[in-house]
Amino acid sequence: MITFLDGILEESLPTQIVVNVHGVGYEILIPLSSFDKLPPVGKPVKILTHLQVREDAHILYGFMTVPERDLFRLLINHVSGIGPKLGLAVLSGMSVSNFKGAVVNANTGLIAKISGIGKKTAERIVLELKDKLGIAAAWEAASAEHTPGAEEIRVTDAVLALISLGYKQVDAHKAVKKALGDAGSAAATMTVEDLVRQGLKLLI
Repeated sequence: MITFLDGILEESLPTQIVVNVHGVGYEILIPLSSFDKLPPVGKPVKILTHLQVREDAHILYGFMTVPERDLFRLLINHVSGIGPKLGLAVLSGMSVSNFKGAVVNANTGLIAKISGIGKKTAERIVLELKDKLGIAAAWEAASAEHTPGAEEIRVTDAVLALISLGYKQVDAHKAVKKALGDAGSAAATMTVEDLVRQGLKLLI
């Protein structure tokens, strides 16, 4: 089992990266949450990994933090109908802390807004994860300790709003992040509506 890779970031895309480890290039699929935390191309990077072995391929999934990988494994191992593709979609559509809060509060409506996750899947996620002994209590404590910041909540809400308008998750995320970056010091005062409006201008 490959548990992490430590090397040079050779290529970086919102959905996958290539890490050069002693002359061997490893292609790794990543969620948007990890893409945001990557160093510039050409710089050293250490990425946590999960290896999926199939008959036709060995696929590496990568994460910049332990909570991201833990949630990914929890989803694919304990929720029926959730495979690696949807596991990445969850992490791309919502922060770990926001997702945990949604599960603890049985907020299926918020989870269902994630690209690829419908109402029935959201209900199954909440039901099957809350049934796991100790998870709800542990997440409740974690959610209380790690309340998501105002900017994190605004970005998530704006991305979900753009997705609901028909834009792809990757494009929506990039547009919202660029809108924040372009705003400079004014970013702190931007509302969700402001982010959606600026994001639409970048997407059209």
